[in-house]
Amino acid sequence: MLETPSVTTSLGAPLPAPAAPPVPPPNPAAALSLRGLWKRFGDKTAVAGLSLDVPAGSFYGLVGPNGAGKTTTLSMATGLLRPDFGSAHVHGIDMWGNPLAAKAKLGVLPDGVRLFDRLTGAQLITYAGLLRGMNRDTVQARTEDLLAAMDLVEARDKYVVDYSAGMTKKVALACAMIHAPSVLVLDEPFEAVDPVSAANIRDILAGYVAGGGSVIVSSHVMDLVQRMCSHVAVINNGLVLAAGTVDEVRGNQTLEDRFVDLVGGRKEGESLTWLRNSSASN
Repeated sequence: MLETPSVTTSLGAPLPAPAAPPVPPPNPAAALSLRGLWKRFGDKTAVAGLSLDVPAGSFYGLVGPNGAGKTTTLSMATGLLRPDFGSAHVHGIDMWGNPLAAKAKLGVLPDGVRLFDRLTGAQLITYAGLLRGMNRDTVQARTEDLLAAMDLVEARDKYVVDYSAGMTKKVALACAMIHAPSVLVLDEPFEAVDPVSAANIRDILAGYVAGGGSVIVSSHVMDLVQRMCSHVAVINNGLVLAAGTVDEVRGNQTLEDRFVDLVGGRKEGESLTWLRNSSASN
């Protein structure tokens, strides 16, 4: 449990500890509403009272340096990790109070989670649909649609373990979308993906948002977030440093420059003169 520092008067008598600022109630109109999320791992606080609203119908980017708490936040928001304190609501449904109803509205692409890669692409998507309790005929029809949309028709009967990184991301995205969720939460969906596959995924996500869906995506690629997202939140040390539309957050800077200003960390290192001298002498 977190300790509050004690305060004393000049006579040594303790004063009451200052009250924590009140956390407003979740926003039922938001696609995702996070309130006062905390998560500690041993002595490390990964997320420190984070609150955030993702507007319905938005393409929302979550950006931050390594270790900022992005994955931990998304894991708590989607029911993969139980928070120490706080709440997460999906379209007004409490993730931890009514997890089945909340998760039914979510499609999740976690970062680094292993797939059942000894299945073929078609089998894996079909399995994801049946696991959601969907009708087999509906699953079969949607599997064909998703294979075509992800350009995986030729690889439908190939084992996922033999897929490239881009193909693996696309089949995982298909698994997240088969039940027609209203919110997609994607953790680093473009990591290790080639430019062609990334462009195809962006087009699919843009069409999904245009059709009324909401997308939350974490990424380290600021230019991609600036071009792709309508809203963005910058987090560091488990806290939101800035949130709003992309234009509101970046102001008159690029998103990358604004990001660096907010999180710090840019160092004026000593010039590597030995490297230049070595290059010149070879």
